[in-house]
Amino acid sequence: MPQATRNAPGGLDFAALDAITEAVESAAGLPEVVRAAARALDASLSVSDAAGATLAVAARSPADERSLQNGSSGVTTVSLRLGEMTVGQLRMRAKSEPGPSVLRLVTTLIASEVERAHAPGRASAQAAGDFLRAIATRVIGGRDEIVDRGKELGLELGEGASVIVARAHPQVPTEEGWRSRVLGAVERGARAVASRSIAGQSERDGALGAEILLLVPGADEGLVRRAGEAVLRELEAGLGGYTFALGRSRVAEDPADLGRAVNEALLAANVVEGGSESPMLAFDETGAYRLLLSAMSEDPAELQRFYAETVEPLVAYDEQYETDLIQTLETFLDADGNVAGTAQRMFTHRHTIYYRLERVRELSGLDVSSSDGREKLSLGLKAMRVLGIASASGPATEAGAGGGRVPRAAGGRA
Repeated sequence: MPQATRNAPGGLDFAALDAITEAVESAAGLPEVVRAAARALDASLSVSDAAGATLAVAARSPADERSLQNGSSGVTTVSLRLGEMTVGQLRMRAKSEPGPSVLRLVTTLIASEVERAHAPGRASAQAAGDFLRAIATRVIGGRDEIVDRGKELGLELGEGASVIVARAHPQVPTEEGWRSRVLGAVERGARAVASRSIAGQSERDGALGAEILLLVPGADEGLVRRAGEAVLRELEAGLGGYTFALGRSRVAEDPADLGRAVNEALLAANVVEGGSESPMLAFDETGAYRLLLSAMSEDPAELQRFYAETVEPLVAYDEQYETDLIQTLETFLDADGNVAGTAQRMFTHRHTIYYRLERVRELSGLDVSSSDGREKLSLGLKAMRVLGIASASGPATEAGAGGGRVPRAAGGRA
């Protein structure tokens, strides 16, 4: 006979307790610890630091999350203490009240993780957002100025930093304030791994959905990669019914290069939204797009002209007639120019594919049956991604979609 499940005092089974302790021991981060605790207690949980800043949330629904934050009826508040020091608060809405010994055990584990993960002197959300937007728009760009402004926010940027762009697009009707929830999830995920990171809304003209800029100080590429993975986990765990795209820059060893790092992260996010199989890409993984970003920096008008001479007529046609020329062309090129393979991937008859490719030739003047035509059209599609222009069937479908356009400072520099 199978061995009976052993229970810890108060009714918490040891398997649930193991999940919490394993999350702590493996340094999975505070959000994962809180999610494990929520499963163990069969409750919605919210954890804040001693100053009241929310560090992690594991709620059954957005409404439950709001009730936790507002301290509504039915929400229990417990101080998180280590010795004589209060390190934060736990808010809980449970189906049934856990035993006092169980609650004490769980809160002690969470308190230890809060103390380990939380960094003192963290920048305010407004100050962090202003700083990131100033870097992205090149309002500040000198090394000394960036380092000094960073110190005001508790950041050490002398050894450089990396940038992650995280985008979220709701696929279902959303409630008011959802962009703030996205920002909160990005902050929680990143700080579980890199406690000194800061995040803010990009507020770029033409940015669609929610677009978050995340700055991770230091020159440790592995840390930045883990921070990105933690952000993606937190987004997927806390925001159902959304699609996500994350782009990660190279390390900018000189803080003066952080503006360039923002562009690299934006480009990588654009490539993800252009059809990447992965929801997150590093700039180094974007292939030929990297060369086009350099072209964007040197002569953005030329890149715009190349786009206009190749695939812009296709984008305009798709928008006017709700056709799929861009998607068909991308699929055809991915299928190595095989019409039958394209038809199979698009669940469309091959005669339809032939018709669409003929329309591509008529509109662009480029023949997909020739290597030169395919090469120019392929580069035109890449230029479209670098410029941040979404196809009609792409992720940016709201009015004025220039969704991921890499920003340019005055004078045309990217």
